[in-house]
Order: sequence, then structure tokens, then C-alpha cells
Amino acid sequence: MCLIALAVEAHPAYRLVVAANRDELYARPTAPAAWWDDAPDVLAGRDLREGGTWMGVTRAGRFAAVTNYRDPGLAQTPGAPSRGALVAGFLRGAVDAEAYAHGLARRAARYNGFNLLVGDGAGLFYLSNRTEGVRRLEPGIYGLSNALLDTPWPKVLRARRAMADALSAAEGDAWDGPLWEVLADRVIAADDALPDTGVGAERERLLSPPFIASDVYGTRASTLLTIAADGEVRMVERSVVPGQPAWTESRHAFRIGAPASIPAS
Repeated sequence: MCLIALAVEAHPAYRLVVAANRDELYARPTAPAAWWDDAPDVLAGRDLREGGTWMGVTRAGRFAAVTNYRDPGLAQTPGAPSRGALVAGFLRGAVDAEAYAHGLARRAARYNGFNLLVGDGAGLFYLSNRTEGVRRLEPGIYGLSNALLDTPWPKVLRARRAMADALSAAEGDAWDGPLWEVLADRVIAADDALPDTGVGAERERLLSPPFIASDVYGTRASTLLTIAADGEVRMVERSVVPGQPAWTESRHAFRIGAPASIPAS
């Protein structure tokens, strides 16, 4: 993922609300969100090159998501393990989220720069190998892109505002409108608001909107995930097909602990 807005116990009806965009090279082979054949309790998209994923959830209510950390001034490690494996490893496993995060912290330097979110019924935790420590996220609204959690990039601020707007109007079927709007937002940030991550002004502009579009790289999927207070989980993914005017949508719904899915509305 390259943009994640999340609300942690910030609304009485929801334990977690996540709105996220995944940005990737168009040529990288990808499977849309689905139940995995080799891990039937895992619901996630899949990177068909390395076998991992950028975001997912399980029938037990385990959640994880990852973003890369953008800093071209830091050397990349050739042959480093896939960061998508960090998400897949947690979703496939049984270690609780806090223990997983602390265990990973001891070996995080093996990976190129990342931000990781892992959560279960006991809490949601944030870890990056570009800062020290594991952080438990208290109730509230957070934003994450390709810098540390809540770094005030324009797209992060837009996404957090949209999350707050959505939760303040969470009535009926239209409450998620602000979230889909911000995930589709292609407006480039003003130059005086751009971060300086070392990629040059032209590329900073290209990467500044919540939804990125270019010739070879851009937003491949937009996802809205909710875990309700009663344990109902819903995931809606809109996948963008490069070169085509429309996206495809998949919907999944289930209740934590239940073996069979329930119909998505």
C-alpha cells in the first residue's frame, strides 16, 4: 500500500475502518482480493511475483498492511526479503500482533524500508524499520503513506480528513462516500506543500495525489475494509486495469470466527 487512512475504535459501530490505495508498477503481476487457496482463512490481494500481499484480513479478525518507505538517499539492499511477506507471514500465523511486531523489530534491518500495521482482537500495532520501537495505536484516526505514521504529507492529511468526515456521517449506505472520493482524488498538491524526499520536484508532484497515474506506475487498487463492533468484516476492492477506462469491483463479507461468508450488500 502507499496510502492508508485508518480509524481505530473511533466510531461505536466499528472497531476498525481502513481506506487504502495500493500503488505499483503496472507490469507487476497481481491477483485481486480473494480467499487464498493455500491459506483458506486469508482474504487478500496477492503479488504474483513474490507471493506476498500489501493488505489483508483473516477469518479470525487478524489484519495487516504494509507500505514502502521512500528515501532514495538510503541504500537499498539487493536480494532483501519481500516486504509483502511481512503481511502474509502475520496473516498466515497464530502469533499475536504485539508479539509478532516485537519479534519482527529484532530482524527488521534485513528488509528495505517499510511501515507495517498488524492487529488482532487485542490491539493494533505499528512498526517501521526507519524508527525505533513498536507503537500500540490508541483509539483515533491515523494516516500512513511512504514516510512514518502521520507524517503530514498532503495526501495523508486529505485521507485523514476524509476518514473523519465519513465517520461523522456514518448513516445508511452512503457514509463511505468521502473515502471513495479521496481514494480517487488525482489533484496534485501545491508545490509549497510537497514533501522533499529526494526524488525531485517533478516526481514529488506525480506522487502527491492520493490516486497516482502515470505511464508505467500508479494506483492499482483501492480498498475499503471495515471490522464492525459485532465482528462483521466487509472488504470492497476496486481494481484499476491500466489502459482501460473502468475498474473492477469485488466484495467480500464474513463474521469473525464463522466458517462461511455472509452475503455482501
